[in-house]
Amino acid sequence: MSGTKMTIWITIIAISVLLFAGWKLTARGNYETAAYQVIDSDGPFELRNYPEIMLVTTDMALNSNGNDGSFGRLFQYISGGNDVGQKVKMTTPVFMESKPASSNGTMGFVIPRKVAESTIPQPTGAGVDIEKRPAGKYAVLQFNGRLNERSQADSEAKLIDWIEKNGWEREDQTEFAGYDPPWTPNIFRKNETLIRLK
Repeated sequence: MSGTKMTIWITIIAISVLLFAGWKLTARGNYETAAYQVIDSDGPFELRNYPEIMLVTTDMALNSNGNDGSFGRLFQYISGGNDVGQKVKMTTPVFMESKPASSNGTMGFVIPRKVAESTIPQPTGAGVDIEKRPAGKYAVLQFNGRLNERSQADSEAKLIDWIEKNGWEREDQTEFAGYDPPWTPNIFRKNETLIRLK
């Protein structure tokens, strides 16, 4: 192998190692995840009990997945854009839900448990709020790949079918949850569709 080819291969390997290390450092395993209790499971489906969760939220254009600036507004909050300039650790998942009879939705970051148990810093950025996600029972479908309009519609239909087969009553609202940064390969991405049960 010539010196030029060897240099190219070493460069490719080095870049690959750096990309892998960067992905591992920002992978979901490094973040606090919203707590829940699994009541029952059926393949990719789960029945869960969620405690009350505090969120920092902002409006989001449907199916934008944060590319409309909503993710940036929330990231600014956890980076110190609040009334005390406190940095708040990133958590998983990022919750997204549509608003009834609206073309908009809501994106929310979970407030870390220790912060939620003390004094939650108040947002200073426009369009950013602190909201309470009430405790409740949820039907959940887990799936991999990219969270987009097609995967959301497909997973929602499957989850509704599972709920109806079990004879449960559901709320009209559907939530979606993403666990990974944008650069995570599709095969490793974890997403969920959640519907609150009555």
